Amino acid sequence: MPTYHGSCHCGAVRFTLEADISDAYTCDCSLCTKKNALMAAVHESQLKITAGEHKLGLYQWNARIAKHYFCLECGIYTFHRKRSMPDHFSVNLKALDDFDWASLPVRAAEGKGMAVVDPSARETWLGPRT
Repeated sequence: MPTYHGSCHCGAVRFTLEADISDAYTCDCSLCTKKNALMAAVHESQLKITAGEHKLGLYQWNARIAKHYFCLECGIYTFHRKRSMPDHFSVNLKALDDFDWASLPVRAAEGKGMAVVDPSARETWLGPRT
């Protein structure tokens, strides 16, 4: 299985990914749309943080199940723990070093239909209100 190395822009956060990456996806939820990430889902055992774990910021919203991580120094989104599969991470493929993400087929994931459960959610958050 191939090993890929990735980092944020400033290099404070570094990680490795042991995975066969055959496709990528985008998500149309309000957060993924704004961060414009190209992602691949991997099991939590395939992602290892090798440097800068203390430099990772955490953003959670809505149901507060997904955990979106970003570098506190440069702000780059590196990966997130998925709401729909809590034992998986989605990795920002554009944060991988020397990886040809442009050669992958890209599928669209539907995220805007996920229920909005936060009573204080902004009206611009898509999805049915529960």
